[in-house]
Amino acid sequence: MKTIKRIYIIVLLMLCLSFSYNSALAANVSGDLLKQPAIEVPISLGNTANELKFEPNNLEFVTGKRYNLRLTNPSQLKHYFTAKDFADGIWTQKVEAGKVEIKGAIHEVELKPGATAEWVFVPLKPGKYSLRCSVPGHTEAGMTGEITVTN
Repeated sequence: MKTIKRIYIIVLLMLCLSFSYNSALAANVSGDLLKQPAIEVPISLGNTANELKFEPNNLEFVTGKRYNLRLTNPSQLKHYFTAKDFADGIWTQKVEAGKVEIKGAIHEVELKPGATAEWVFVPLKPGKYSLRCSVPGHTEAGMTGEITVTN
């Protein structure tokens, strides 16, 4: 019985520490970090030759820094920027496209031919994440990439 109580106390302490860490991180994200300019990262979904690829297809980010993905689609086909696991590990400030600004959790962005969008976010969780275009046949044709987030 004492062992179960000890395990319960350890788990409770770990949850409290995790909550304190996440609260401090959220305070940092909502405070000074938003005053810093976002690091611009241009990404092309496809190209004018209608090749099915991301340019670049390997992206690297650092936790706690603010980024602005400038997504463009110069091709004649629609494309998706799909990276759900990556999106689950970031704090999205906004996605802006045209005269619309979207806030909250975003898991993928669709760009129609000639479209542009900006995704402003802060990575919170390090790891390697897959990137793909979820239009049928595009992933299989090689429209994939990798996103790496480091501390």
